[in-house]
Amino acid sequence: MNLVGHLRCFVVVAEELHFGHAAARLGMAQPPLSQRIQRLERELGVRLFDRSSRKVELTASGRLLLEDARDILARVDRIYSVAERARLGEVGTVRAGLPSDLGGRVLAALIAAFRDRRPDLRLDLRETGTAEQVRALADGALDAGVVRHPCDSRDLELGPMLGQPLGVLLPAGAGLAASPEIHLADLGGRDLVVFPREEAPGAYDDLLAGCRRHGYAPAAVHEARHPQFALGLVLAGTAVSLVPRADDPPGATWRPLVGEPLAWRTSCAWRRTRDPEHARAIADFAAVATAVLRREAGMAPLDAAPARRVVPRPSSGFLA
Repeated sequence: MNLVGHLRCFVVVAEELHFGHAAARLGMAQPPLSQRIQRLERELGVRLFDRSSRKVELTASGRLLLEDARDILARVDRIYSVAERARLGEVGTVRAGLPSDLGGRVLAALIAAFRDRRPDLRLDLRETGTAEQVRALADGALDAGVVRHPCDSRDLELGPMLGQPLGVLLPAGAGLAASPEIHLADLGGRDLVVFPREEAPGAYDDLLAGCRRHGYAPAAVHEARHPQFALGLVLAGTAVSLVPRADDPPGATWRPLVGEPLAWRTSCAWRRTRDPEHARAIADFAAVATAVLRREAGMAPLDAAPARRVVPRPSSGFLA
């Protein structure tokens, strides 16, 4: 007897409580479905359904069996999934998405730290924005990611939320550059250059709302996919950029904002998996990534008091 096939039929009938509807869902005729349920009942020695001309109900034995049947089918599906990943050469690989603004130093540190922790696994890193990461996690194209908030995190597991205060990058010769700290409202009348909204809509909207809330309404907003393009607009004196702490590029100066009114919120994200090995691999990536973001990018847990005057490692300063 094909036990797995018979259990799959049992679960569908239990969910539909109608043999006709279950047969349609399974893509088979109703008489063969009834015969399969009867063979399963004979094999198990119990009656699974009470049938009448008007309704179908699970028996007490059927209710007891249902949860275990679902668990068995889920395990079988995982076996097929692992086999498919092996066929595609993906066993032993963690596929993770990263925003492009993390910078080369952070990326190198993440690769080295994960290699030290899990030398048995290959880390496949993909530069992609938050919105695309969320879609790829849902589709199974990514195992984990580093995302900016707010974002659609339904059905996702999240690591610790980390905060990274933003300051302002402006031309070195600008009058405001002489101040050790800048009030956000003092940027009034200046254009703002930011990452494209399509890459992280929630973080984009959050940034502009925070600017308005603290008295800065940009004269115009320019979207720049690459940090060097944004830097060019800043150096030309046509815009400022709100970015995390970074080494001052030639001709430009970074200054903190008074009161730290703006910050990126970042965390690791992943889909829950019942494969223990896969779950451990993702957990190891999330732990390594969180530690590296704290150490190399100057991020801090949002429930912790911010450390004042700590200069973090430089980043390229852009979100993706």
